[in-house]
Amino acid sequence: MTQVYDKGGKTEAITAIEAGPCTVTQIKTVEKDGYNAVKLGFGEIKGQKTGGKKGKAKEKGPIKFKYLREIRLDDGQKLEAGQKIDVSVFKAGDFINVCGITKGKGFAGGVKRHHFKGGPKTHGQSDRWRAPGSVGSNTSPGRVYKGLRMAGHLGDARVTISNLVVVDINPARNLLLVRGAVPGMTNGLLIIEKSKREK
Repeated sequence: MTQVYDKGGKTEAITAIEAGPCTVTQIKTVEKDGYNAVKLGFGEIKGQKTGGKKGKAKEKGPIKFKYLREIRLDDGQKLEAGQKIDVSVFKAGDFINVCGITKGKGFAGGVKRHHFKGGPKTHGQSDRWRAPGSVGSNTSPGRVYKGLRMAGHLGDARVTISNLVVVDINPARNLLLVRGAVPGMTNGLLIIEKSKREK
């Protein structure tokens, strides 16, 4: 993340995203596969080897990519294998949806995971400050409800942030400047698409 100044001189917090270039590696059609989709490759692997061991000759076959993702296509969209898709498909002012994997924070308690306020810090409760409190019910139903907020695994989930605004693009460096934060950590993989429901 960084910051830029708008035309009025106001500071805006933005996220700089390396958006492509992505290469179309495969086309899937209704006639052959039952649905329309395209497989995109990102992050070309340089110095490719024929195997996992060191010292083997470099492969001279097709280009390999670090990431491969399949994206559904609408009926009207036409792409070809080998075609490059870069940041130029967006423009300033576009609304986009950004999907990514959030930061994994391991096992977390109720205060950190669900923002519980904790127990009283007096009246003899020196060890209950960050405890969740009662989790059960009365005799009926006499059990803990499913989905009750408790301590557990936090983060490392697929999250989509909708209707983020594109502030600017930099085609020379394939940078997409987006207002606000996006899910995931630095150098994480994101899937970006134009929003179907603009504000």
